[in-house]
Amino acid sequence: MREINFDGLIGPSHNYAGLSLGNIASSRNAGEVSAPRAAALQGLGKMRHMLSLGITQGLFLPHDRPDTDWLRQLGFAGDDDAVCRETWEREPALLRNALSASAMWTANAATVSPAPDTADGRCHLTVANLSTMLHRSIEHGETLRQLQLAFGDDRYFVVHPALPAGLGDEGAANFMRMGSSHADRSLELFVYGERPAQQAFPARQHRAASAAVARRHGVSDADLALVRQSDEAVAAGAFHNDVVAVANENVLFAHEQAFADRDAVYRRIAERVPDAVIVEAPRERVSLEAAVGSYLFNSQLVTLGEGGMALILPQEARDTPEVWAWLQEVQAADNPIRRLDIVNVRESMRNGGGPACLRLRLAVSEEACAAIDSRFLLDERRCDRIEAVIERHWPERIAPDDLGEADLWHQCREARETLLAALDFPAGIL
Repeated sequence: MREINFDGLIGPSHNYAGLSLGNIASSRNAGEVSAPRAAALQGLGKMRHMLSLGITQGLFLPHDRPDTDWLRQLGFAGDDDAVCRETWEREPALLRNALSASAMWTANAATVSPAPDTADGRCHLTVANLSTMLHRSIEHGETLRQLQLAFGDDRYFVVHPALPAGLGDEGAANFMRMGSSHADRSLELFVYGERPAQQAFPARQHRAASAAVARRHGVSDADLALVRQSDEAVAAGAFHNDVVAVANENVLFAHEQAFADRDAVYRRIAERVPDAVIVEAPRERVSLEAAVGSYLFNSQLVTLGEGGMALILPQEARDTPEVWAWLQEVQAADNPIRRLDIVNVRESMRNGGGPACLRLRLAVSEEACAAIDSRFLLDERRCDRIEAVIERHWPERIAPDDLGEADLWHQCREARETLLAALDFPAGIL
């Protein structure tokens, strides 16, 4: 089995509209000027770093923005420019939603159960409905088309459409898998939230949605844990579990306050994964505020070919003294984490997504890997091709009022079309 991380390339409409309630970074930077070209190059740089570690790297494509088909469903009519112009004049918030580049955070694209965990021995993917947030709820149709194209070989993959909208499902950002190795049948942990009456932020992942995904995938009760996220974590801005916990093979890397019943979660892990290693940040050393602000746990925890694991951390983790001091102790201690690799994804961070938000992880056999549509897999040559398109076609900056300009709408469309052509996707296929 090999790990593949499919990163979402940050789209040309990347902007700071502050659409995500409960995402503190998104709200804090609302109305600022964004840098889509720098954002996409930063994300591509992280993908190149993963390739340099010997880890297979994939790519998901930016969605078509502005989403004028969605706006037409809301009663706006005419050609694309007329639809966008009328929306901006009458309901500008709707155009901001239609221009969101949030599909770049592919940890929310789907939930993935690898073949060893499923009843039929195939890798199952369920597209997330993302129904809690308007700007994200419009993504699942195009996400489904990309996943069906990338994982179309039904000998190895089953791609399920999104759950009904009444069940909030936010994808792999609320999912962890723990076992002795990627190849072993493992414990799948689905983390959900509940919203106390006094809490301002929504709990986006519903327990019923998590249970439904597990049933779809054929995960047995023996391999399933439905885990409640702590109210304290949600209130601190951990709108997804991957802001306070991440797992890789037999290692759980988490904050002490990540789960509502921490002891029960740890007992369940110990029962099912005897060689489990839990690396926990004590609240006395790393506050929830520091963990969320630095996106310490929104790091990628990956297994290295030479043995041990690496944490792929945002620059903000190094810049937060209490976080970096504790990480030095983790690296020196007796656990599998051997490397602390820093990446710059600052533009994504300012909009509320760290390194782990940008990727959807699959564990697949060599045969299944060979069955993936190769246009979604990267090497240095394809990275060079993508970089050239970004440098030439992505906007350098987007200010809030630019969202109402036809020049920007055209540039976003042309940039995406140029990218698809450069990566050998025929016009109209996505």
